[in-house]
Amino acid sequence: MAPPRPSPAARLLREYGWDLLLGSIAAFYAVMVPYTKVEESFNVQAMHDILYHNYHIEKYDHLEFPGVVPRSFIGALVVSAISSPAVFVMHLCHVPKVYGLLAVNLTYYFWFKGNHRRTLQALIVAAVIFRCDMILLLGTIGLALLLVGALLDRRIVPFILPVFSFVVLYSKLPHKELRFIMASIPMLNVSASLAASRVYNNRKKTGWKLLYVLMIGGFLSSLGYSGVTFMASYNNYPGGYALKALHEADSVMKDKFVHIDAFTAMSGVSRFCESEYPWSEHRHISGYECLFAVDGFSRAKIQPRIPPLSLVKEPKVFAHGNTRDPDILSLNWPGCP
Repeated sequence: MAPPRPSPAARLLREYGWDLLLGSIAAFYAVMVPYTKVEESFNVQAMHDILYHNYHIEKYDHLEFPGVVPRSFIGALVVSAISSPAVFVMHLCHVPKVYGLLAVNLTYYFWFKGNHRRTLQALIVAAVIFRCDMILLLGTIGLALLLVGALLDRRIVPFILPVFSFVVLYSKLPHKELRFIMASIPMLNVSASLAASRVYNNRKKTGWKLLYVLMIGGFLSSLGYSGVTFMASYNNYPGGYALKALHEADSVMKDKFVHIDAFTAMSGVSRFCESEYPWSEHRHISGYECLFAVDGFSRAKIQPRIPPLSLVKEPKVFAHGNTRDPDILSLNWPGCP
């Protein structure tokens, strides 16, 4: 007797369940932490200009702030083209532009959809066009794919060897940042998943139970650490939150201008954060009154109670109003600490 055919819902979960889970996680992070850091500033500003200025090249941010390193618009153009229908609808409905940034961020996931082959193809494109540092990772992967792989463990070593080689090669550079080796993390996860699958399949056998318990403990620890780092990220964009607060408070007043200093521009502010009107890092500015401050992530602190780890925040961004402008001073501002 043939087994019953699974329902459409069951087939959907079987084929796309992991994609839906990863997509939900990506959407959660994109919604809760929509702002970007200075490392993404070029592509973020470029995508904003392509989506909102279109063919009006003279308005592009890149002309005013070109930077010292030549950059390519190809990546920004591709993402903008994919997200443009959603942004166009938002524009017709007068939705704030920050939701355009959300559409751009979500485009990355929905374009790749967890397709590893497409991800590898994108890595090749990135190596050729966008970042020369990807050539190191691409080259080591190529070495792992030659007749050399036959001499090694085909399950784990071909994944680990190029990744570790990539990290070792990059460690030779005097300037080191974690984001430089982020591309190696997915392949490390693939290797770890092979070991985790073997432990899970043998969990009922003698000698494997302890490994299974340790693995579950590792998963729970990783989940807890992800929660802590998420809260740190959530509080790590005071510039974006400060500009949002200014827009909300100034919605009934005439056009105003605000000075964006270096730290604010590095901690969340982009062209996507502008509302209908174009709107400090210092506590005190001569001729200005501090209207409010926005706290940001400072450090993690161990404490002798539950929870044992807490996030310490402190004022990072200070919004000031001109003392000669009665429209600003007439509002009820909370002030600064």
